[in-house]
Amino acid sequence: MHIPACLSPVTAVIGAQWGDEGKGKLIDLLAEDFDVVARACGGANAGHTIVVGGKKHVFRLLPSGSLHEHAEIVLGAGMVIHLPTLLEEIGLLRDAGIDIVPRLKISHEAHILFDFHKEIDGVLEERKAKSGKGIGTTRRGIGPAYMDKAARSGIRMEKLSDDLDMLLRERAMELGAQYGITVDAGMEQKQLQDAVAMLGNCVIDATTLLHDRISAGKKILIEGAQATLLDIDHGTYPYVTSSSTTIAGALQGLGIAPKHLGDVIGVAKAYCTRVGAGEFLTEVEGETGDRLRERGGEYGSVTKRPRRCGWLHLPDLNRSAMINGCACWNITKLDVLDTEAVIPVGIEEKNGKAVMKECTGWKTSTVGVTSFEKLPKEAQDLIALIEKETGLPVRYIGTGQKREEMIAR
Repeated sequence: MHIPACLSPVTAVIGAQWGDEGKGKLIDLLAEDFDVVARACGGANAGHTIVVGGKKHVFRLLPSGSLHEHAEIVLGAGMVIHLPTLLEEIGLLRDAGIDIVPRLKISHEAHILFDFHKEIDGVLEERKAKSGKGIGTTRRGIGPAYMDKAARSGIRMEKLSDDLDMLLRERAMELGAQYGITVDAGMEQKQLQDAVAMLGNCVIDATTLLHDRISAGKKILIEGAQATLLDIDHGTYPYVTSSSTTIAGALQGLGIAPKHLGDVIGVAKAYCTRVGAGEFLTEVEGETGDRLRERGGEYGSVTKRPRRCGWLHLPDLNRSAMINGCACWNITKLDVLDTEAVIPVGIEEKNGKAVMKECTGWKTSTVGVTSFEKLPKEAQDLIALIEKETGLPVRYIGTGQKREEMIAR
């Protein structure tokens, strides 16, 4: 399926909820009309799943647009990169007949996430859990890597080819005393050497590259990771990720000036999910929650853990639209609601609780529908409610897992 991208030369796709909205599918479709696909922030705690020709591709560090062999792929300065995971992901693409290395560009300012960061992550989460304050982290080392970055003790990709053996051994002793973990400095060094062999020529000044491409009239698609409600500043703190997941964070992480930004597309499920702890005003448990989880396949693409499920909460979308300057919506996974007789939607918040509006379900399959006019009237009404309450058009509607199962208006 090809969606003509009548969009600005610099366009961003940003999640409007707590992540897992299905951003990857739209990015994959739009990437056909873009020259560069760039990811700005976060690490291997993100997971985008694309189904093409019946084959599932799961992306953790690489952008979803990587399947398009004409596009340059950029990993920005705001990222924390676990190199063994990146090499594994590159290998899986090669097995699928796609060699991404010649067109992969990694910012020399991005930080390296080591295995010891994952060990620290586990220790910190266990300490918090004992006091009843667990976050529900993915334990992928994201927080500790950003802690090092903020403390100015992190190691950036520009040091990839340096001899870091002594530094890593000193760090091993320090972390052993501080966290009680055992750091295998030799293994960490070996992983760096493996990465140099494959990625040495990929590490560049990505900010200059992006501005050169903009000056040359090339089109850049910015792929958001996680989502707005997980933003370190604007999310449901402290139950958030450790990076800036909004459009401002994306521009910062790539070094792109705001004046170049055009369209921002906000992505939200027709219902809602989140992982880990934290508030979720429209959460439903029991049989209904289980039904949404099973129909939506709501298990982490990275962690495989079950996601908490609930109903759409429009105040969240309004806040995300305000923060990101969204021009339109992509509402995903509409088909998951096909069996619901009644579909509650949170339309406002009062005294810390969601005020719900009950919409009539359509009780018929919408899987694979590619025309808005062919949707059941009740499904059209749900989309109209989202547009009315947010003041933004719904331009894209997901009606299934497959690449071609999308309505473009």
